[in-house]
Amino acid sequence: MKLTKIKYCELNSRQKEIYNFQKLAAILAEYGFNCIKLADDWQGADFLAYHKDGHNSLRVQLKARLTINKKYLDKELYIAFPIKNKWCLINHDHLVCFVNPILKCPL
Repeated sequence: MKLTKIKYCELNSRQKEIYNFQKLAAILAEYGFNCIKLADDWQGADFLAYHKDGHNSLRVQLKARLTINKKYLDKELYIAFPIKNKWCLINHDHLVCFVNPILKCPL
């Protein structure tokens, strides 16, 4: 079998989500995380990332771009999105405070 790289722009939205999950999971593995893709959003998360230390776990909402949404507030969710071929992983509530410092959020 000859393997041929795919073109991301030719993928449908579901295929792009799976592709992005695999890319991010590979990066998180380098930091000791095991990622588990969820069949549907569970408490706002697309996947869970469990750290090898057994103490730290993240509930992650995967996005194709920077996204802030009221439905993600106060859920201890992390948002992951690509920026210029790199990935950003940030606590959603911290991102809200960073974007709008007037809120005077306790970080």
